[in-house]
Amino acid sequence: MRSLKKVVTRCAAALVVWMMAQPAMPQEPEQQAPVIKTEVNLVNLFATVRDKKKHIMTGLKKEDFRVLENEQEQKIAFFSSEKTLPITLGLLIDTSRSEENRLPAEQEAATRFLNQVLRKGDEAMVISFGADVDLLSDFTDDRAQLNRAIRSARINAPTVTMTNPGPLPPESRTRGLVGTAFYDAIWVACGEKLATEAGRKAMVIITDADDQGSKVRLEEAIEAAERTNAAVHILLVHDPGYGWRPDVAHKIADQTGGRVIEVSSQKHLQEAFDQISEELRTEYTLGYYPTNASRDGTFRKIKVETTDRELKVLARKGYYAPKG
Repeated sequence: MRSLKKVVTRCAAALVVWMMAQPAMPQEPEQQAPVIKTEVNLVNLFATVRDKKKHIMTGLKKEDFRVLENEQEQKIAFFSSEKTLPITLGLLIDTSRSEENRLPAEQEAATRFLNQVLRKGDEAMVISFGADVDLLSDFTDDRAQLNRAIRSARINAPTVTMTNPGPLPPESRTRGLVGTAFYDAIWVACGEKLATEAGRKAMVIITDADDQGSKVRLEEAIEAAERTNAAVHILLVHDPGYGWRPDVAHKIADQTGGRVIEVSSQKHLQEAFDQISEELRTEYTLGYYPTNASRDGTFRKIKVETTDRELKVLARKGYYAPKG
């Protein structure tokens, strides 16, 4: 369990981002009671920009960006290129039978990735998914614990560290048999874990994206990530003896502001992790107050672009408005 000090540190960091985004308010007369707002409609976006050669672009300013919500341009109220904002990271490892030949290499590369990407204030969790979804390590900044969790992943191991909660009761799936609960893993990681975290959130998933036996649909998994504001990056691996779904991987990543990197060898796996690590550390933070202030719970489409049309922006494609 995380210490109170760690929780306070991360909450304070998130509060700083929120406060920086607020417009200056005139000082109220002393006799007037303070007005407390319980909810803020600020929409936060995290964006990575690349040129035509796929090189990451740094040094851009607020005026270099445009944000549109449902095709209506929005005024950017907050902008930062700060690289030290804390990251809450979920590492998901496919441990179905299709990954049996690659798992040791994936574990080695994942261990190096977390050791490389995590900095002070960051935390990560490790989840494996095969026929079921198992939490190998809860959120922590203890690298030794995370490394042990990665090493403990086993092909379709019938562990009991996480049962699928809510609409995914443990009896809904026979444990230890053939299956790839890919969509369930995203749904559980977002809805049960990342939803309670603040600030920058991302998932890195090693998988062939071929779901077999999930209880939730692809659209439900994507919605869980969108509601959590978690970018999903997928390292797409493929064994010729099994199926793979690049179309599914791209749909998930595109909707959530993540990337898909196809991996064909152990060398490429490490290079893919290095690319994701660089991406997580070179994001721009943008915030805006929607011109549509309706609290209708609808999905709003977002487009982030730069004034230079030659550049490509990677950011989530939308969000769910507050309801009520």
